[in-house]
Amino acid sequence: MSSTEIFNRGITELNLGNSKKALILFNKVLELIPNHIDALIKKGNIFGKFGRYSDAISVYDEVIKIEPQNVLALINKGLALHYLAQYDEAITCFDKVLKIRPDNTTALYNKASSLVKQGKAESSFEILRHTIKIDHSFKYKAKFDVDFEHVKTNNEFKKITL
Repeated sequence: MSSTEIFNRGITELNLGNSKKALILFNKVLELIPNHIDALIKKGNIFGKFGRYSDAISVYDEVIKIEPQNVLALINKGLALHYLAQYDEAITCFDKVLKIRPDNTTALYNKASSLVKQGKAESSFEILRHTIKIDHSFKYKAKFDVDFEHVKTNNEFKKITL
């Protein structure tokens, strides 16, 4: 079976909710092609799904070593760092994405989330406002996001999310 067939089986297993089987298949692809970017990213995503954020970061670092401007790897690494409460490092990842794609709403939104978790509400709200101008759906996402829970009574946040 070719690496492409194994990878596609991994995608199928992932779509069926069989993350462990998918991980085994992506690892087989990586045995054949160690720098297979898509298999690495899927492997990192599975680690993230399992809450193994440090492992996910290691995998995303492999991708970034191969493709320093891989937006997906940078965003996912930033998210994993955010979940580990390493907000400065997460923001660094999101800033790298924003240098490549200045209006990337995922990077903008997650940077706002990391900033608010650091207690930098004003900076967070400024970025959140900008994100919502680009994509209105982030208004609703922020309204119900646990990262913004402690600022929900803030008048400025209420204005942004109303």
